Amino acid sequence: FNTKDAKEWNVPPMVSLDHNPVKAVEVDLWTSFDRSVGHHFNLSVDLNACTGCGACVIACHAENNVPVVGKAEVRKSRDMHWLRIDRYYSSETSFKEDNEKKNNFDGLWGEKGSLGGFGQMEIASENPQVAFQPVMCQHCNHAPCETVCPVAATSHGRQGQNHMAYNRCVGTRYCANNCPYKVRRFNWFLYNKNNEFDYHMNDDLGRMVLNPDVNVRSRGVMEKCSMCIQMTQLTILTAKREGRPIKDGEFQTACSAACSSGAMIFGDVNDKESKVAQLLEDDRMYHLLEHVGTKPNVQYHVKVRNI
Repeated sequence: FNTKDAKEWNVPPMVSLDHNPVKAVEVDLWTSFDRSVGHHFNLSVDLNACTGCGACVIACHAENNVPVVGKAEVRKSRDMHWLRIDRYYSSETSFKEDNEKKNNFDGLWGEKGSLGGFGQMEIASENPQVAFQPVMCQHCNHAPCETVCPVAATSHGRQGQNHMAYNRCVGTRYCANNCPYKVRRFNWFLYNKNNEFDYHMNDDLGRMVLNPDVNVRSRGVMEKCSMCIQMTQLTILTAKREGRPIKDGEFQTACSAACSSGAMIFGDVNDKESKVAQLLEDDRMYHLLEHVGTKPNVQYHVKVRNI
């Protein structure tokens, strides 16, 4: 990391164009809008700093009136989190030049199974190596979800966000099927004012903490991360009312404001002096599934470990 060029340890993804390898970022499906005017928001996530505490997930639920559906629904893959934390475990155990271990690697404890012998790879008393990766809507500039919606319920904004118009959504779920990041959530039920779900939206006192700036979604509607557009608009309007420019760090999302380790940085990349704009040029920066060509507005920074 310290001795070699970033092109060696953070290899840019390549795609084939006219039978020639080309960097994925240089290939466009269609002409993009001019993003140099006004605000263009980006979220930076540093995997070195993320501890996987989950504060961002809780803050997102509270800020955006995201329903808590319970374990039974999550088991059916009906979770409603706008933001999830993926965990990637690694081991120093190697199969290199050990064919016997490789051939017996079938079950959790070396027996036939589906988990692949992981129980014998680590010493239980030691902490396994793990990388935490918060994943939310990537707010792609070339969003696959936008092109398949038959009623234009999802569209792209001038500030970089991928918008949802809940009153237009008819629940085809084409967008969720076409999202490579799997971050869109469908309301299988009416979760508020429904006694089947025991959480604050179904309690008279609990409903008093709902955010009045965010719509409570109904059954049959798709939803996802909005990049807390209500918070960014409040910042813009407050600065306009006070007749002053917006300072770096004023723009926040619920997740970036709640992050205690400073792993999440939000801001305007059109402000070249902002921290998020500088992070965009960092050697450790990469985009999730960059080879797909979605051109996300969420950037990640690779995790670096000492050997």
